[in-house]
Amino acid sequence: MARRAKARAKKRVKPIPSGYHSVTPYLTVRDAGRAIDFYKDAFGAVEKERMPGPDGKSVMHAELKIGDSIVMLSDELPGMSTCRSPQSLGGTTVSLFLYVRDVDAAFKRAANSGCKVLMELTDMFWGDRFGKLEDPFGNQWSMATHKEDVSPGELRRRAQAAMAQMPGKSS
Repeated sequence: MARRAKARAKKRVKPIPSGYHSVTPYLTVRDAGRAIDFYKDAFGAVEKERMPGPDGKSVMHAELKIGDSIVMLSDELPGMSTCRSPQSLGGTTVSLFLYVRDVDAAFKRAANSGCKVLMELTDMFWGDRFGKLEDPFGNQWSMATHKEDVSPGELRRRAQAAMAQMPGKSS
């Protein structure tokens, strides 16, 4: 009997916890406490969890909710080669893409909070109003509001026209 109850209890556990999506970004930053405060100000993040590191000061793990998604983060952890920030690595190969209802207001808020503008807001060929920022911790954020649904054929036509305008295009 106890075995069956245990099996039923196991079946009720969701493989993807409520409030999470299949892919959840995990950022490593220098000064995670400051980063958490920054993300609250710049992106309206809500702090869900913060676990202190062994020294009681650093952040071993934190979770923020931005829009309908969770972003996890931690401080760089000495002795762990996999926990290095973009600043330690000299750049990042990852960009976070954030869809918002009003990209003009959200982009301005993030820039005013201290993000460096990498690409000004522009209406893009794929139907988004889009811009790109870098936060003070070296992470890049693409921000957009979807403005237009574009058919696959129209998307190809617009992409070709946009590529023809790019500098460095071979003739």
